[in-house]
Amino acid sequence: MNTPSGTTPLHRHRGWYALAVVLVIGLGLLWRSRLLPLSSFIAKYGGDALWALVVFLGFGFLFTRLSTLRVALLALCFAWSIEFLQLYHAHWIDFIRSSRLGHLVLGSTFNTPDLLAYVVGITIAAIVELSHRSTHHKSTNSA
Repeated sequence: MNTPSGTTPLHRHRGWYALAVVLVIGLGLLWRSRLLPLSSFIAKYGGDALWALVVFLGFGFLFTRLSTLRVALLALCFAWSIEFLQLYHAHWIDFIRSSRLGHLVLGSTFNTPDLLAYVVGITIAAIVELSHRSTHHKSTNSA
């Protein structure tokens, strides 16, 4: 089915996105575990990029028909909001951050370079999604 612009409408498969979230979270935990021989720079910012990639996948899971650009923008706004929220320190939120899960999701300390790492992770996710969509579109048109 083609839209008026001649492109096929986007519809993400939630099962694949859920699987991708689990796999990327696993990779992220391994990435930060020190089991991989990574420099501290790559471990830190690569982990941040993987976190942002999971955010993109999560929004892709929730909003199956939004464009890749919109999902990327939502993911970036969310990731940056979480980073800027790290400037806020009240007892209740620091208590949440003190748990392993709270720290993984909310972080603890604002770090400006993290903002760029999120852009990198979300950009990679968007490129992969667009590339897959383009490949899938070509294969269905040639069939």
